Amino acid sequence: MSTSLWVWIAAALTLCIYSFLYKDNPLYRFAEYLFVGVSVGWSMAVIWYNSVIPKIWTPLAVRHEYWVILPMILGVLVFSLFTKKHSWLVRWPIAFVMGASAGIAVPVNFQSYIFRQLQGSMLTVLNISNAIALIGVVTTLLYFYFSKEQKGVFGKVAGVGIWFIMVAFGASFGYTVMARISLLIGRMQFLLHDWLGIID
Repeated sequence: MSTSLWVWIAAALTLCIYSFLYKDNPLYRFAEYLFVGVSVGWSMAVIWYNSVIPKIWTPLAVRHEYWVILPMILGVLVFSLFTKKHSWLVRWPIAFVMGASAGIAVPVNFQSYIFRQLQGSMLTVLNISNAIALIGVVTTLLYFYFSKEQKGVFGKVAGVGIWFIMVAFGASFGYTVMARISLLIGRMQFLLHDWLGIID
């Protein structure tokens, strides 16, 4: 059994979180509020030392780069949301962020999610894996083509697309479950090995 105070604290908080499996209780709420509070405090410290100091204070006070005042004003305008009289000012920083983000994200997403997918779908069908992928892409797209009633041959082809969609959903769900189980295994290993020392 561990003699470290921090291991005991971590184990106690882990058990408090898992107590929610029985029902909602004060121990779970304490651990939840503590986690949220520590996360917010840590995030504020990270923002202060990684953003405010190097990107605002140092350019203004050390390098005298006064153009930094403009984005700083936009950042301050976000807090106008908390005043009813001046809340309309928050539209300016939101508009700037949305416009800049859209300008950056649209070409990147087209390149990653459309052009790359098209390129991957246009591979040679001599390989059985590529042929299956091409059939899956075509039949899935036909399933979402709602301008034509899905009857006859078209309906059967679209039905094949449903199977590909279900396989994709099943694989995605299975991957999610495995990821959560790996987190559970990590916590159980911590409790049984690091805390209690039952397993090696």
